[in-house]
Amino acid sequence: MGMTMSQKILADHAGTASVKAGELIEADLDLVLGNDITSPVAIHEMDRMKNRRVFNQDKIALVMDHFIPNKDIKSAEHCKCVRNFASEFGITNYFDVGQMGIEHALLPEKGLVVAGNLCIGADSHTCTYGALGAFSTGVGSTDMAAGMASGKAWFKVPSAIRVLVTGKKKKYVTGKDLILHLIGEIGVDGALYQSLEFSGDGIADLSMDDRFTIANMAIEAGAKNGIFPVDEQTLAYMKEHASGCGKTYEADTDAEYTRTVTIDLAQLEPTVSFPHLPSNARKISEITETIPMDQAVIGSCTNGRISDLRAAAEILKGHHVKKGLRCIVIPATQDIYLQAMEEGLLKIFIEAGAVVSTPTCGPCLGGYMGILAAGERCISTTNRNFIGRMGDVTSEVYLASPYVAAASAVTGKISSPEELQ
Repeated sequence: MGMTMSQKILADHAGTASVKAGELIEADLDLVLGNDITSPVAIHEMDRMKNRRVFNQDKIALVMDHFIPNKDIKSAEHCKCVRNFASEFGITNYFDVGQMGIEHALLPEKGLVVAGNLCIGADSHTCTYGALGAFSTGVGSTDMAAGMASGKAWFKVPSAIRVLVTGKKKKYVTGKDLILHLIGEIGVDGALYQSLEFSGDGIADLSMDDRFTIANMAIEAGAKNGIFPVDEQTLAYMKEHASGCGKTYEADTDAEYTRTVTIDLAQLEPTVSFPHLPSNARKISEITETIPMDQAVIGSCTNGRISDLRAAAEILKGHHVKKGLRCIVIPATQDIYLQAMEEGLLKIFIEAGAVVSTPTCGPCLGGYMGILAAGERCISTTNRNFIGRMGDVTSEVYLASPYVAAASAVTGKISSPEELQ
């Protein structure tokens, strides 16, 4: 029996000819990632090791992004802990204020992940890098500590679901709509500990930013990872951002999948996930009731890239945020922030009555820069809408694309971007 893309990457890094679903392996890592919340826990675990060391100072990335600039004393202490650790071991890829960005947008931008890599990160959305044809997955801080020290990690080889993508997107349809639709179809545990492996002629109609968004949210279907084939778009992205393109893996023609899910891009429309699960997805045309919003957030590791900001600006230009509604725009990295400024997007946001934040995860996890009070509603381009995710337990988060979030910011209720054209 043949192997999937993910299985081939795992086999290669485990130094074996083949692996099969359910098998336990130990594999060599190309990158270990941590942030300002998860890294201190891993560092304290390393303090308990007899041989306290890092396996490779160039293959560890520490990104201060959740509560940066420090929002309080506790977050300042966390960052100080990581900063001291990075200095002690000469960690090459340490990113702090002025150089940082939201980790899952920053690492591909910096060329730290390429095709065929095996990466772990103490953050559940580490699966983002599957957009580049890499196997990347989230782990706990203890596994991060072991990975930083040894350069290895244990894996149970996942089975896979094939997601066959066909057709071409309609206007205002994005990768966010595809992944919300998919999660709505299979459920938040529909791919539990499996790989979501995307294929089909429709992949060509998905931009790299679309693919990053889709891979990012594979975890919201319970998947171990999401992964895309390496094509000309992928190679062009890596040539622009990295010093090499890594190694390309392709699934065998006789690879085994637990099921195949087919998605016709031409049939998709803007989609919104209602509280309190990403799987509670509804097409915009199915939303007939008026659902007023108190806040809109456009950003995050899911939708804070330049194409996302362009989409939001396209809708907001010439309009104004509804009186009484707060609209927060968060570029995912410093480079994206600068590019948005050079393209005049920040001017559009500010003139529309929005605020623009430094790169941060802040509001996505209910940290800062946009906390919700009791009973408030937010339409957000983030990736989770669990109870209390963005603030008070009685608040509500609705997940959507930048087009829908921007349109809703203007009307003050969940709205299709076509309503403003």
